[in-house]
Amino acid sequence: MPFVGEWNNSTLMVRAFVALELSDEIRAQLGAAQEMLKQCNARMTWVEPENIHITVKFLDEVDNEKIPHVKSALASIAFKPFSVKAGAITVNNPRRPFTVWCALEDGGQGSQLLRLVEDALSPLGFTREGRRFTPHATIARVKRFDPSLFKALNAISTSTYGDCLITGMKLKESTLTPQGPVYEDLLEVAW
Repeated sequence: MPFVGEWNNSTLMVRAFVALELSDEIRAQLGAAQEMLKQCNARMTWVEPENIHITVKFLDEVDNEKIPHVKSALASIAFKPFSVKAGAITVNNPRRPFTVWCALEDGGQGSQLLRLVEDALSPLGFTREGRRFTPHATIARVKRFDPSLFKALNAISTSTYGDCLITGMKLKESTLTPQGPVYEDLLEVAW
């Protein structure tokens, strides 16, 4: 029996998600857009440009002992590379914005991939997503809304941020820190 203060590895949890990586070019352009949005009076927390990604499925807290099974399930998914175009930057909900994101066009490929991911993970006890998949890359979270956010969004409304080829997916661990999340790749599945 472990004594107080000793870690029992079987009870460790990993905060994990399945992600698609965007190109460095798109991330840099979204970082420049963030700088323009920082001129508004809304209080937001910013996603570091190198951390901007597409979340396919958030797995939440996963028992460390289950991670090898998750890796095996994800590694079994066959898919083809597909193109993603980074379009306009907008908010998740104009009435109550809590996320600023870049809308992405993927020809429905993200939805198809999500179905395969859920088919692979549901036997492991992961719940299927109830909402429709909306491909996007979060660039900020709104902590205190201010109408000046919409003015700043309008100023960049005609901008697009490039396109890239998605050639695989990753299982990532997210460790929350006071400075923001730290991501670690647990698995990369190339197509």
